[in-house]
Amino acid sequence: MRGDDSLRARLTKAPVLSDQKGAAARLAEIAGKFPKRFLTEPLRALLLGLADHSPFLWQLASRDPARLVALCQTSPEVANAEIVARQRAAGAGADLTEIGCLLRRNRGDHALLVALADIGGVWRLDAVTAALSDFADASIAAATEALLRQAAAAGRFLPPNPADPQAGSGLIVLGLGKLGAGELNYSSDVDLVLFFDPDIAPLKPGLEPTPFFSKLAQGVAKLLQERTADGYVHRVDYRLRPDPGSTPPALSVASAFIYYETLGQNWERAAFIKARPVAGDLAAGTRFLSDLRPFVWRKYFDFASIADVHAMKRQIHAVRGHDTIAVAGHDIKLGRGGIREIEFFAQTQQLVFGGRRPSLRGRRTVETLANLAADGWIDAAARDDLTAAYDFLRTVEHRLQMLRDEQTQRLPSDADALERFAQFSGFGSAAAFEAVLLDHARHVQGHYALLFEAEPDLSSEAGDLVFSGTGDDPATLATLSKLGFREPERAVETVRGWHFGRRPAIRTARAREVLTELVPSLIQALGGTAQPDAALDTLDRAFARMPAALELLTILRSNERLRLLFADILGTAPRLAEIVAFSPHVLDAVIDPAFVVPDDGSGMAAQYDGLVGRPTDQEDFLDRSRDAARQLRFVTGARLLSGIIAPVGAGKAFAAIADAVIASTVRSVSETFFAEHGHVPGGRLAVLGFGRLGSHQLTADSDLDLVVVYDFDPEDRVSTGPRPLDAAVAYNRLTQRLVAALTVPTRRGRLYEVDLRLRPGGGQGPIATQLRGFLTYQREEAELWEHMALTRARVVAGDATLGRDLQNAICATLSTPREPTAVNRAVREMRVTVEREKPARGPLDLKLAPGGLLDLDFLGQALTLGHADRLPELVGLDTSQVFERATADGLLSPDAAEQLTSAYRLFDDVHHWQRLMVEGDPTVASPIALSRLASALGLPDSKSLAAQLEAERAAVRTLFDRLLT
Repeated sequence: MRGDDSLRARLTKAPVLSDQKGAAARLAEIAGKFPKRFLTEPLRALLLGLADHSPFLWQLASRDPARLVALCQTSPEVANAEIVARQRAAGAGADLTEIGCLLRRNRGDHALLVALADIGGVWRLDAVTAALSDFADASIAAATEALLRQAAAAGRFLPPNPADPQAGSGLIVLGLGKLGAGELNYSSDVDLVLFFDPDIAPLKPGLEPTPFFSKLAQGVAKLLQERTADGYVHRVDYRLRPDPGSTPPALSVASAFIYYETLGQNWERAAFIKARPVAGDLAAGTRFLSDLRPFVWRKYFDFASIADVHAMKRQIHAVRGHDTIAVAGHDIKLGRGGIREIEFFAQTQQLVFGGRRPSLRGRRTVETLANLAADGWIDAAARDDLTAAYDFLRTVEHRLQMLRDEQTQRLPSDADALERFAQFSGFGSAAAFEAVLLDHARHVQGHYALLFEAEPDLSSEAGDLVFSGTGDDPATLATLSKLGFREPERAVETVRGWHFGRRPAIRTARAREVLTELVPSLIQALGGTAQPDAALDTLDRAFARMPAALELLTILRSNERLRLLFADILGTAPRLAEIVAFSPHVLDAVIDPAFVVPDDGSGMAAQYDGLVGRPTDQEDFLDRSRDAARQLRFVTGARLLSGIIAPVGAGKAFAAIADAVIASTVRSVSETFFAEHGHVPGGRLAVLGFGRLGSHQLTADSDLDLVVVYDFDPEDRVSTGPRPLDAAVAYNRLTQRLVAALTVPTRRGRLYEVDLRLRPGGGQGPIATQLRGFLTYQREEAELWEHMALTRARVVAGDATLGRDLQNAICATLSTPREPTAVNRAVREMRVTVEREKPARGPLDLKLAPGGLLDLDFLGQALTLGHADRLPELVGLDTSQVFERATADGLLSPDAAEQLTSAYRLFDDVHHWQRLMVEGDPTVASPIALSRLASALGLPDSKSLAAQLEAERAAVRTLFDRLLT
């Protein structure tokens, strides 16, 4: 050791001056306060550099010249030890306000000391980061002790050793990141995680530990980071704890272990490589990290970690052109060739090999590089290049933060500011600084690429998309805004929640690895929808319902076309999204070339039967039928969404799917039933479809209005099997089984809701009707409204001969002569009754709203019932076809028919889109859903949609009142 070991005597470096005259003037203002011969030439050059370039450091130096003198005339190692000791001892005080003042004044002393030793060339990087880390340790320990002493004074905390309340407290304060590694940077946050062991925490009996320690954690953060007239001590970041968005600041060790064992992510493993106890019960902290070792250090080589960590790194660089480093504005931490790449280079190999190689488990980056080389995992060139680059980049990082005490790693964008910064860093010009920076960055990129860049390219034109870790990346928020997300912070938190395992479907390690790869392209696809925020919310809800998402994520990752369609579904058709969430394999059908071929239902029965195949038993049939129907409904909805078919075609296709399901179910249920009870002599059964099923206008979520009719030999009405039944009993029980097979939820979901109330007698009496009784009822007892419902009835399944008999009977019933004016009057009175007893739920209730679909259907039914006796061709037509035919026969004027038909097509289209797009009650659609509807109908916005619907309904109601007089 030299005779004079003071900081002043050991100075060797100083910044290059930009404004020498101005710096000299500022130094002259305080020079009179220094002792004689204090300003040696090296010290003078250093102080001029501070005065010229760093407002923060010059304020520290000039505000208290006596402090500056004391620091410069003392060995920096001694001064550092003294300041750290003072900081640690401050926690023994009783008054938190006074403690806060002491902590902040000590921080000012230490910040100035470290800057002088660093810029002046007295300390190398490792000494600088060690001093910063030691001081932060002392600050955290002092704040923790102060809060524990306060709790002890209040009787809430009963320390075993009042002189050292942290020992035996059960409180574990871990430092992570650069603090944990002892590599803290100049103006860094301190990354802390707080756990507690309730079994040893000496709390007042009955006191709940989680609120106690969480409040203490908040107190520590406030004491350290609250800004006062004396500044602040450290910014505290608790976000590296398990799932910080949904957990308290302090967690029990049991909760922590459960989380890390089941949901811990690779980036959290990497974070815990650097973890160490910094305050609280140090012995408990050491035990905790020892017990956590199997999570961090896996026994077998973990090559999946490389893919996962690299995927996170490529999220950062999901932008073309990022390979080119523009020095101005460059982020030396996150940018290409930056600090993070060196850290990833080291930490990823630690994760992969450290489980079998304890020598690779070090916390410090440079030491790890040396150990990797010594163990043969990297060569000496990589070690030396990365070590030199790390030393240079960390030094530049400190210079950036010394300017204004800001936590920044971004170089100035302005050319003049960059020139000044280069001079502050000891370079004669920005060009010289740029040459060195680029040289180091290229070396880093070259070595990093050998490990990572062989992975699939995720780059895009979008911009940064970073969702790993805990903080909101500003560039990611900007990218999300550019993509159309109105709440980018909420979007980031949603995606981050997936990584934290908040959704059971993506809690497995493999699912989260695939998710990490997929997220950038998936977010871009969602950004292409009309409502990206709503699409993301729909996906999040789907994840919440799904038992597992790996299959879906894998499919989406491998096929861009499916990603885009899936995003469109999420943003437009939540009901289809539910199907995908339940059965991801339905997306396979979209890849089939047949997807783009319109299908109005003609081939649906064959497709359905092919998907059902050969079930092994009735339970297998129920599951297969649900899977088959779900896939066909999905394909139909996706075709509608993609514009391959129109709503009217979708109605026919949905109805054809229902026809196929009902027919197949009748066959399956009948086979099982008659095997048990034997066949009924002369027995026949047919199923009538009413309502939208009967008119081939079924929507994505329509119920099925059914009536079951049977017939048998009246001379022999008992079944022939081992368990014989009377024919009426048999067919009613068979109907019960049929309805159950169509409606009961199984592990594969549900098929349809079934309504049997249109049968003779309504909700009273038997659920199946004998043919003779059906015919007699329709001829002698049925009211007009029942015949109106009959206008949309057709046979959908069952015995063909009975079906023909029923169809003929329906035609005969509808063609019965009636007085048109009496029919009109009865229909109008019925509409008044419906309006009174079941009013519309709003203007979007297109079925019940005045002038809506019910008015139009009633008009069509009135025309059919009033005139089918002489115009039998009206029977069997849907409402819009009735209007067209009535015009040809002179029952409607062309203008009226055109108005009614146009309105019907519009309302029916909207009705289909509502059922596809709107979650919950379609009559109370959200503004987002209304926008979706308007877009689907080719209208500019929801206001235009509402205006057009209102105008059309008013016109229809006017015609309804006039035509039914």
